[in-house]
Amino acid sequence: MRIENRKARYNFFIFEKYEAGIALEGPEVKSIREGKASLAESFCKVEKRGIFIHDMHISPYEKSSPALMHKCGIEPKRKRRLLLHKNEIKKLYTKQHERGFTIVPLCLYFNQGGIAKIEIAVSRGKRKYEKREAIKERELKRELRIEN
Repeated sequence: MRIENRKARYNFFIFEKYEAGIALEGPEVKSIREGKASLAESFCKVEKRGIFIHDMHISPYEKSSPALMHKCGIEPKRKRRLLLHKNEIKKLYTKQHERGFTIVPLCLYFNQGGIAKIEIAVSRGKRKYEKREAIKERELKRELRIEN
């Protein structure tokens, strides 16, 4: 199971990629395995206690009891801690505070050991004319593939 943030590659230039673990509750892991998560409009932010992902939506697991969900305080769009090494967090902190850079999630997946991982990237937003150029380039490549 691999959940992609397709708009991230369209809206941003990607400079550096990092693989991070993500702190999840039990029902959230089961929901992600079913593919009921979305990275659209989510972003990462380095704060005092670490790095967190905001606005990542994970739907409640259907087969879990509502009492468990309420007891754990699991909300679909709560902020979740990302697990990175201290030196990586420091690098991301400096990049985040440079002008124009932001940290966006690219994809959410499970590695070989069944552990949830998220790929995040240091990126800079594209301007409108840069997006139009990317679309033209993509259409030209598509036409060349069709002709060959």
